[in-house]
Amino acid sequence: MRKILLSIAVFGLMSVSAAAQADPGDFIEPIMPPQSINLGMVDLGKKLYFDPRLSKSGFISCNSCHNLSMGGTDNLPTSIGDKWNQGPINAPTVLNSSLNLAQFWDGRAADLKAQAGGPIANPGEMGFTHTLAIGVLESIPAYVREFKQVFGKDKIDIDQVTLAIAEFEKTLVTPNSRFDEYLLGKKDALSADEMAGYQLFEESGCVACHNGAAIGGNSFQKMGVVEPYKTKSSADGRVAVTGKDADRFNFKVPTLRNVEMTYPYFHDGAANTLPEAVDTMARVQLGKKFTREENTKIVAFLKTLTGDQPNFTLPILPPSSDTTPRPTPFSK
Repeated sequence: MRKILLSIAVFGLMSVSAAAQADPGDFIEPIMPPQSINLGMVDLGKKLYFDPRLSKSGFISCNSCHNLSMGGTDNLPTSIGDKWNQGPINAPTVLNSSLNLAQFWDGRAADLKAQAGGPIANPGEMGFTHTLAIGVLESIPAYVREFKQVFGKDKIDIDQVTLAIAEFEKTLVTPNSRFDEYLLGKKDALSADEMAGYQLFEESGCVACHNGAAIGGNSFQKMGVVEPYKTKSSADGRVAVTGKDADRFNFKVPTLRNVEMTYPYFHDGAANTLPEAVDTMARVQLGKKFTREENTKIVAFLKTLTGDQPNFTLPILPPSSDTTPRPTPFSK
Protein backbone atom coordinates (compact mmCIF):
# COMPACT_ATOMS: atom_id res chain seq x y z
CA MET A 1 0.00 0.00 0.00
CA ARG A 2 2.82 2.42 0.87
CA LYS A 3 4.47 2.08 -2.55
CA ILE A 4 1.17 2.56 -4.36
CA LEU A 5 0.31 5.75 -2.50
CA LEU A 6 3.81 7.15 -2.94
CA SER A 7 3.69 6.48 -6.68
CA ILE A 8 0.36 8.26 -6.98
CA ALA A 9 1.72 11.24 -5.09
CA VAL A 10 4.88 11.42 -7.17
CA PHE A 11 2.95 11.74 -10.42
CA GLY A 12 0.66 14.42 -9.04
CA LEU A 13 -2.52 12.36 -9.47
CA MET A 14 -3.56 12.32 -5.83
CA SER A 15 -6.20 14.71 -4.57
CA VAL A 16 -5.80 16.76 -1.43
CA SER A 17 -8.72 14.94 0.19
CA ALA A 18 -7.07 11.57 -0.47
CA ALA A 19 -3.87 12.82 1.11
CA ALA A 20 -5.75 14.00 4.19
CA GLN A 21 -7.46 10.62 4.66
CA ALA A 22 -4.39 8.39 4.27
CA ASP A 23 -2.09 7.12 6.99
CA PRO A 24 0.92 9.48 7.20
CA GLY A 25 3.30 6.55 7.26
CA ASP A 26 2.17 5.77 3.72
CA PHE A 27 3.59 9.05 2.46
CA ILE A 28 6.63 9.98 4.53
CA GLU A 29 9.53 7.69 5.34
CA PRO A 30 12.56 8.01 7.63
CA ILE A 31 15.74 9.07 5.90
CA MET A 32 18.62 6.60 5.90
CA PRO A 33 22.39 6.88 5.28
CA PRO A 34 23.64 5.77 1.83
CA GLN A 35 24.10 2.03 1.54
CA SER A 36 26.94 1.82 -0.95
CA ILE A 37 29.65 4.39 -1.67
CA ASN A 38 33.19 4.38 -3.07
CA LEU A 39 35.31 5.84 -0.26
CA GLY A 40 38.26 6.77 -2.48
CA MET A 41 35.96 8.57 -4.88
CA VAL A 42 34.21 10.31 -1.99
CA ASP A 43 37.50 11.64 -0.65
CA LEU A 44 38.50 12.96 -4.07
CA GLY A 45 35.03 14.41 -4.64
CA LYS A 46 35.18 16.20 -1.30
CA LYS A 47 38.39 17.97 -2.36
CA LEU A 48 36.87 18.97 -5.69
CA TYR A 49 33.69 20.21 -3.98
CA PHE A 50 35.72 22.64 -1.88
CA ASP A 51 38.31 23.59 -4.53
CA PRO A 52 37.79 27.14 -5.91
CA ARG A 53 40.38 26.51 -8.62
CA LEU A 54 37.58 24.91 -10.65
CA SER A 55 36.31 28.47 -11.21
CA LYS A 56 37.74 31.15 -13.49
CA SER A 57 38.29 33.55 -10.58
CA GLY A 58 39.81 30.94 -8.27
CA PHE A 59 37.28 32.19 -5.72
CA ILE A 60 34.09 30.17 -6.19
CA SER A 61 33.67 26.50 -5.28
CA CYS A 62 30.65 24.21 -5.10
CA ASN A 63 30.55 25.04 -1.40
CA SER A 64 30.15 28.76 -2.16
CA CYS A 65 26.51 28.33 -3.15
CA HIS A 66 25.91 25.03 -1.32
CA ASN A 67 27.58 25.81 1.97
CA LEU A 68 27.69 22.72 4.17
CA SER A 69 27.87 24.91 7.27
CA MET A 70 24.58 26.58 6.29
CA GLY A 71 22.20 23.77 5.43
CA GLY A 72 23.77 23.11 2.02
CA THR A 73 22.76 26.46 0.56
CA ASP A 74 23.92 30.11 0.72
CA ASN A 75 20.92 31.75 2.43
CA LEU A 76 20.71 34.33 -0.38
CA PRO A 77 17.57 34.96 -2.46
CA THR A 78 19.61 34.15 -5.58
CA SER A 79 23.27 33.17 -5.70
CA ILE A 80 26.27 35.32 -6.63
CA GLY A 81 28.54 34.02 -9.40
CA ASP A 82 31.49 35.09 -11.51
CA LYS A 83 32.05 38.88 -11.80
CA TRP A 84 29.53 39.33 -8.94
CA ASN A 85 26.75 38.19 -11.26
CA GLN A 86 23.49 37.64 -9.40
CA GLY A 87 21.74 34.58 -10.73
CA PRO A 88 18.03 34.29 -11.54
CA ILE A 89 17.18 31.52 -9.09
CA ASN A 90 17.62 30.40 -5.51
CA ALA A 91 20.30 27.77 -4.81
CA PRO A 92 18.54 24.59 -3.64
CA THR A 93 20.12 22.68 -0.79
CA VAL A 94 22.62 19.96 -1.71
CA LEU A 95 21.68 18.03 1.45
CA ASN A 96 19.70 14.89 0.59
CA SER A 97 19.86 15.89 -3.09
CA SER A 98 20.62 12.28 -4.04
CA LEU A 99 16.95 11.57 -3.25
CA ASN A 100 15.67 14.01 -5.89
CA LEU A 101 14.05 12.68 -9.06
CA ALA A 102 16.22 15.18 -10.97
CA GLN A 103 18.50 18.15 -10.24
CA PHE A 104 17.99 21.93 -10.55
CA TRP A 105 14.60 23.55 -10.03
CA ASP A 106 13.60 22.75 -13.62
CA GLY A 107 14.98 19.19 -13.55
CA ARG A 108 17.33 19.74 -16.49
CA ALA A 109 19.98 17.44 -14.98
CA ALA A 110 18.96 13.82 -14.60
CA ASP A 111 21.27 13.10 -11.66
CA LEU A 112 24.01 14.51 -9.43
CA LYS A 113 26.74 13.69 -11.96
CA ALA A 114 24.97 15.67 -14.68
CA GLN A 115 24.39 18.56 -12.27
CA ALA A 116 28.00 18.74 -11.07
CA GLY A 117 29.37 19.81 -14.45
CA GLY A 118 26.85 22.58 -15.01
CA PRO A 119 28.06 25.36 -12.68
CA ILE A 120 31.73 24.96 -13.68
CA ALA A 121 31.00 25.89 -17.29
CA ASN A 122 28.21 28.38 -16.60
CA PRO A 123 29.49 31.93 -17.32
CA GLY A 124 27.20 33.33 -14.64
CA GLU A 125 28.32 30.86 -11.98
CA MET A 126 31.90 29.55 -11.86
CA GLY A 127 32.66 31.10 -15.25
CA PHE A 128 35.12 28.45 -16.45
CA THR A 129 35.10 25.76 -19.15
CA HIS A 130 35.48 22.03 -18.63
CA THR A 131 38.66 22.06 -20.72
CA LEU A 132 40.27 24.79 -18.62
CA ALA A 133 39.20 23.13 -15.37
CA ILE A 134 40.78 19.83 -16.46
CA GLY A 135 43.94 21.73 -17.40
CA VAL A 136 44.18 23.09 -13.87
CA LEU A 137 43.74 19.64 -12.32
CA GLU A 138 46.30 18.06 -14.66
CA SER A 139 48.87 20.67 -13.62
CA ILE A 140 48.63 19.62 -9.95
CA PRO A 141 50.73 16.47 -9.36
CA ALA A 142 48.84 15.32 -6.26
CA TYR A 143 45.53 15.45 -8.15
CA VAL A 144 47.02 13.50 -11.06
CA ARG A 145 48.11 10.76 -8.65
CA GLU A 146 44.79 10.66 -6.84
CA PHE A 147 42.70 10.53 -10.01
CA LYS A 148 44.83 7.63 -11.25
CA GLN A 149 44.44 5.85 -7.91
CA VAL A 150 40.66 6.22 -7.96
CA PHE A 151 39.90 5.71 -11.66
CA GLY A 152 42.92 3.74 -12.89
CA LYS A 153 43.52 6.06 -15.85
CA ASP A 154 46.46 8.26 -16.78
CA LYS A 155 44.28 11.06 -18.14
CA ILE A 156 41.76 13.16 -16.18
CA ASP A 157 38.45 13.96 -17.85
CA ILE A 158 35.28 15.81 -16.85
CA ASP A 159 33.34 12.56 -16.37
CA GLN A 160 35.75 11.59 -13.59
CA VAL A 161 35.42 15.02 -11.99
CA THR A 162 31.62 14.97 -11.96
CA LEU A 163 31.47 11.32 -10.85
CA ALA A 164 33.69 12.09 -7.87
CA ILE A 165 31.73 15.20 -6.84
CA ALA A 166 28.46 13.28 -7.17
CA GLU A 167 29.79 10.41 -5.06
CA PHE A 168 30.70 12.87 -2.29
CA GLU A 169 27.29 14.52 -2.52
CA LYS A 170 25.60 11.14 -2.04
CA THR A 171 27.03 11.10 1.48
CA LEU A 172 25.33 14.40 2.38
CA VAL A 173 22.19 12.92 3.90
CA THR A 174 20.78 14.09 7.22
CA PRO A 175 19.20 11.24 9.21
CA ASN A 176 18.12 11.16 12.85
CA SER A 177 15.83 14.17 12.94
CA ARG A 178 13.29 14.15 15.75
CA PHE A 179 10.64 13.49 13.12
CA ASP A 180 12.58 10.41 12.00
CA GLU A 181 12.63 9.25 15.61
CA TYR A 182 8.84 9.66 15.66
CA LEU A 183 8.43 7.67 12.43
CA LEU A 184 10.66 4.92 13.84
CA GLY A 185 8.42 4.49 16.86
CA LYS A 186 9.44 7.08 19.46
CA LYS A 187 6.01 8.62 19.90
CA ASP A 188 7.17 11.20 22.45
CA ALA A 189 9.77 12.61 20.02
CA LEU A 190 7.38 15.44 19.10
CA SER A 191 5.78 17.95 21.45
CA ALA A 192 2.02 18.49 21.48
CA ASP A 193 2.32 21.59 19.27
CA GLU A 194 4.69 19.84 16.85
CA MET A 195 2.31 16.88 16.63
CA ALA A 196 -0.61 19.23 16.01
CA GLY A 197 1.43 20.91 13.27
CA TYR A 198 2.14 17.53 11.70
CA GLN A 199 -1.57 16.74 11.68
CA LEU A 200 -2.35 20.08 10.05
CA PHE A 201 0.37 19.40 7.48
CA GLU A 202 -1.37 16.14 6.57
CA GLU A 203 -4.99 17.22 6.78
CA SER A 204 -4.41 20.37 4.72
CA GLY A 205 -2.94 18.31 1.87
CA CYS A 206 0.71 19.39 2.08
CA VAL A 207 1.71 15.71 1.83
CA ALA A 208 0.30 15.55 -1.70
CA CYS A 209 3.56 17.17 -2.87
CA HIS A 210 5.86 16.88 0.15
CA ASN A 211 6.21 13.14 0.65
CA GLY A 212 8.79 10.35 0.52
CA ALA A 213 12.03 10.14 2.48
CA ALA A 214 13.09 13.69 1.49
CA ILE A 215 9.58 15.05 2.10
CA GLY A 216 9.71 16.54 -1.39
CA GLY A 217 12.03 16.42 -4.37
CA ASN A 218 10.14 13.63 -6.13
CA SER A 219 7.70 15.51 -8.38
CA PHE A 220 7.26 18.68 -10.42
CA GLN A 221 4.34 20.92 -9.51
CA LYS A 222 2.98 24.24 -10.70
CA MET A 223 3.77 27.22 -8.49
CA GLY A 224 0.39 28.90 -8.09
CA VAL A 225 -2.29 26.20 -8.39
CA VAL A 226 -5.17 28.07 -6.79
CA GLU A 227 -3.91 31.63 -7.08
CA PRO A 228 -1.25 32.99 -9.47
CA TYR A 229 2.15 33.35 -7.83
CA LYS A 230 3.58 36.84 -8.34
CA THR A 231 7.34 36.94 -8.80
CA LYS A 232 10.06 39.13 -10.25
CA SER A 233 12.10 36.08 -11.25
CA SER A 234 12.66 35.37 -14.93
CA ALA A 235 12.68 31.62 -14.30
CA ASP A 236 9.85 29.90 -16.16
CA GLY A 237 10.31 26.45 -14.69
CA ARG A 238 10.22 23.15 -16.49
CA VAL A 239 8.99 24.64 -19.79
CA ALA A 240 12.65 25.55 -20.43
CA VAL A 241 13.43 21.82 -20.52
CA THR A 242 10.36 20.31 -22.18
CA GLY A 243 9.26 23.18 -24.41
CA LYS A 244 5.67 22.47 -23.36
CA ASP A 245 3.65 25.48 -22.27
CA ALA A 246 1.80 23.26 -19.79
CA ASP A 247 5.08 23.04 -17.86
CA ARG A 248 5.38 26.81 -17.44
CA PHE A 249 5.96 27.68 -13.75
CA ASN A 250 6.29 23.98 -12.93
CA PHE A 251 9.19 23.49 -10.55
CA LYS A 252 10.68 20.57 -8.66
CA VAL A 253 9.07 20.36 -5.25
CA PRO A 254 11.83 21.21 -2.75
CA THR A 255 12.73 18.89 0.09
CA LEU A 256 11.54 20.04 3.51
CA ARG A 257 14.41 18.31 5.27
CA ASN A 258 16.41 20.90 7.29
CA VAL A 259 14.04 23.56 6.03
CA GLU A 260 14.64 25.85 9.03
CA MET A 261 18.24 26.20 7.75
CA THR A 262 17.59 26.71 4.03
CA TYR A 263 15.96 30.15 3.94
CA PRO A 264 14.99 32.16 1.96
CA TYR A 265 12.37 30.00 0.29
CA PHE A 266 10.96 29.19 -3.17
CA HIS A 267 12.73 29.29 -6.52
CA ASP A 268 12.97 33.09 -6.33
CA GLY A 269 13.97 33.27 -2.67
CA ALA A 270 11.02 35.61 -2.04
CA ALA A 271 9.93 34.24 1.35
CA ASN A 272 12.40 35.18 4.04
CA THR A 273 10.89 33.20 6.90
CA LEU A 274 9.12 29.90 7.45
CA PRO A 275 5.88 31.55 8.65
CA GLU A 276 5.85 33.62 5.46
CA ALA A 277 6.50 30.56 3.32
CA VAL A 278 3.73 28.57 5.03
CA ASP A 279 1.23 31.40 4.51
CA THR A 280 2.15 31.74 0.84
CA MET A 281 1.97 28.00 0.16
CA ALA A 282 -1.40 27.76 1.90
CA ARG A 283 -2.79 30.58 -0.21
CA VAL A 284 -1.43 29.89 -3.71
CA GLN A 285 -1.27 26.08 -3.59
CA LEU A 286 -4.11 25.04 -1.27
CA GLY A 287 -6.51 27.99 -1.24
CA LYS A 288 -6.31 28.12 2.56
CA LYS A 289 -5.72 30.77 5.19
CA PHE A 290 -4.07 29.42 8.34
CA THR A 291 -4.63 31.21 11.62
CA ARG A 292 -1.54 32.51 13.38
CA GLU A 293 -1.79 29.62 15.84
CA GLU A 294 -2.05 27.04 13.04
CA ASN A 295 0.88 28.59 11.22
CA THR A 296 2.97 28.49 14.41
CA LYS A 297 2.21 24.80 14.88
CA ILE A 298 3.08 23.89 11.29
CA VAL A 299 6.38 25.80 11.59
CA ALA A 300 7.09 23.97 14.85
CA PHE A 301 6.61 20.66 13.02
CA LEU A 302 8.82 21.74 10.11
CA LYS A 303 11.65 22.47 12.54
CA THR A 304 11.60 18.83 13.67
CA LEU A 305 12.85 17.87 10.18
CA THR A 306 16.41 19.06 10.89
CA GLY A 307 18.67 15.99 11.00
CA ASP A 308 22.33 15.28 11.67
CA GLN A 309 24.38 17.67 9.55
CA PRO A 310 27.42 16.46 7.55
CA ASN A 311 30.37 16.21 9.90
CA PHE A 312 33.84 15.59 8.51
CA THR A 313 37.37 16.96 8.50
CA LEU A 314 37.79 19.71 5.93
CA PRO A 315 39.96 18.52 3.03
CA ILE A 316 43.47 19.89 2.63
CA LEU A 317 43.68 20.79 -1.04
CA PRO A 318 46.84 19.88 -2.95
CA PRO A 319 49.01 22.90 -3.77
CA SER A 320 49.23 24.31 -7.27
CA SER A 321 52.44 23.72 -9.20
CA ASP A 322 54.52 26.33 -11.00
CA THR A 323 52.67 25.45 -14.22
CA THR A 324 49.15 25.70 -12.78
CA PRO A 325 47.24 28.49 -14.57
CA ARG A 326 46.63 31.35 -12.17
CA PRO A 327 43.06 32.57 -11.67
CA THR A 328 41.53 35.60 -13.34
CA PRO A 329 40.22 37.72 -10.46
CA PHE A 330 37.05 39.60 -11.23
CA SER A 331 36.01 43.12 -10.39
CA LYS A 332 32.59 44.63 -10.17
